[in-house]
Amino acid sequence: MNRILLLEDDEALALGIEFTLKDEGYNVTRCACVEEAIKVFDEDAFDIIILDVMLPDGSGYDVCKYIRSKSEVPIIFLTACDDEVNVVLGLDIGADDYITKPFRVRELISRIKAIQRRFESKTVKKNNILKSKDIVLNTETAKVEKKGIEIMLSSQEYRLLLIFMTNSKKTMSREEILDQLIEGAGAYFDTNTLSVYIKRVREKIENDSSNPEYIKTKRGLGYVWDLEVQKE
Repeated sequence: MNRILLLEDDEALALGIEFTLKDEGYNVTRCACVEEAIKVFDEDAFDIIILDVMLPDGSGYDVCKYIRSKSEVPIIFLTACDDEVNVVLGLDIGADDYITKPFRVRELISRIKAIQRRFESKTVKKNNILKSKDIVLNTETAKVEKKGIEIMLSSQEYRLLLIFMTNSKKTMSREEILDQLIEGAGAYFDTNTLSVYIKRVREKIENDSSNPEYIKTKRGLGYVWDLEVQKE
């Protein structure tokens, strides 16, 4: 899991990132514009995507949306826009992490390795199927289906769903969920960010996200996966 697509139009910064990542053993493909990044993504397979936001021919958000329509590959945003609105927007459209400029390249590498650990942990268990009403989660293939139709999730959305389904019928506090979701990764997480992830997962799995039957809110306590889960 070492193929990285880097979209960054600041050539000096991109070269520095590319050099350091290659020195760490990663295979880096560097792009400088939206059109080129989408073309390269369609032509090759990557394990991690790193996107700048402000680009000469568009936005990294557009690239993220395009990739999410086709893949659950981990995505990290690099940007100078560090206000909460931009952070939540990036996460809301499917990013897995968000790092603001200026940053140390070693910090970026640490974030990449953390995402790799989380993403790879999805396939640690073999032949483990979790079923709950219409939802089927396969931890071997990291695939989630609803009524036989695959649901595309980001790596963090998948992890959140896995946390809920492996703790069915248990009311979990927001802090308890965050502890399991973060696992010392140092990513941008707080209770507001958790709310964004839960909202996104509900929209993908619930028949009516405003009246959920799977992930229910326990006011003042946290959340609970309210249906039974069978393991096979």
